[in-house]
Amino acid sequence: MTTSSLLILGRGSDPASERGVSCPGELPAASDPDLVDRARAAKAALGDRLFVLGHHYQRDEVIQFADVTGDSFKLAQEAAARPQAPYIVFCGVHFMAESADILTTPEQRVVLPDLAAGCSMADMATYDQVEECWEVLEEAGIADDVVPVTYMNSSADIKAFVGRHGGIVCTSSNAKRALEWAYARGSKVLFLPDQHLGRNTAVLEMGLSLDDCVIYSPNRRDGGLTTDELRDATMILWRGHCSVHGRFSLDSVDDVRARIPGVNVLVHPECRHEVVRAADQVGSTEYIIRMIDQAPAGSAWAVGTELNLVKRLADRHPDKTIVYLDKTVCFCSTMNRIDLPHLVWSLESLAAGEVVNQITVDEETAHYARAALDRMLALP
Repeated sequence: MTTSSLLILGRGSDPASERGVSCPGELPAASDPDLVDRARAAKAALGDRLFVLGHHYQRDEVIQFADVTGDSFKLAQEAAARPQAPYIVFCGVHFMAESADILTTPEQRVVLPDLAAGCSMADMATYDQVEECWEVLEEAGIADDVVPVTYMNSSADIKAFVGRHGGIVCTSSNAKRALEWAYARGSKVLFLPDQHLGRNTAVLEMGLSLDDCVIYSPNRRDGGLTTDELRDATMILWRGHCSVHGRFSLDSVDDVRARIPGVNVLVHPECRHEVVRAADQVGSTEYIIRMIDQAPAGSAWAVGTELNLVKRLADRHPDKTIVYLDKTVCFCSTMNRIDLPHLVWSLESLAAGEVVNQITVDEETAHYARAALDRMLALP
């Protein structure tokens, strides 16, 4: 039992438990009725010096102030395409802001309104753990045959590790192309950190079998795998997952089909393999939005992705039936840390000439992470 688990509610705190919950300044009260006006005024005062990025999973009160919305990679690209804006406020999570810092100019400042907005999936693969994994691969005599591939949803130091070892970054929309690139350079892939995206892409799009895949568990000795299992594997999957997409089950699919006859089940590839196989359509966040936008009036959709986006799509298309795939709704808790008080605080601080919660990636890490990102950008 940890010390923090013994803390009584409202008495004491564990300063190491969460980053950035407290702001170095006075955070506006969530009950302040002037928050929207304050955000508008601060944004107007900053003018062209400010560019606000909003991930699709952000809450409506925040997304209304975004200059552009998108998935993590699209937003990093959009930030890089605005070199004239000295301030980039990223309404997303930590790894996204890191990617924006890597892809923008040294003169630009990337701000994350709340430093506690992390990503549980990205946190499932630490640099030390991945280094230890690579040592296991070396001891098994296969490291030279392995090309590391990391999902965009990973920390900058994991992207740098991959770049240093000749690997590549992928997104949920180009994972197949990234794996094709990797298998042209090695007989095996180490896929980080989301096992489900790696498995779904390998089996459903690349023609591999489930037997070709093994799971490396970072908290077990040698990843819980024997040398023979590693040598026989074609795809080495890291034991990581998205806490939102991982909650959808085959029962969720069966239940919604029973409740809504003729429903189309549309899910993200971060979902479990059996859920993806049972769905009618699978694709990235941008794909999900495009499918719903293009769907005919009167059609019914059960969407397996984050609730803020599903609700926004339902509000935008009242002529269609759009429901959350699981009966028990679930927001991305870390994404939802970016709220209106934190956004107002960061914008007003910038307007006053104070850069707060700046996300910076050190030069060496950025160099190798950029190498892995550039390989992805060069994919046909």
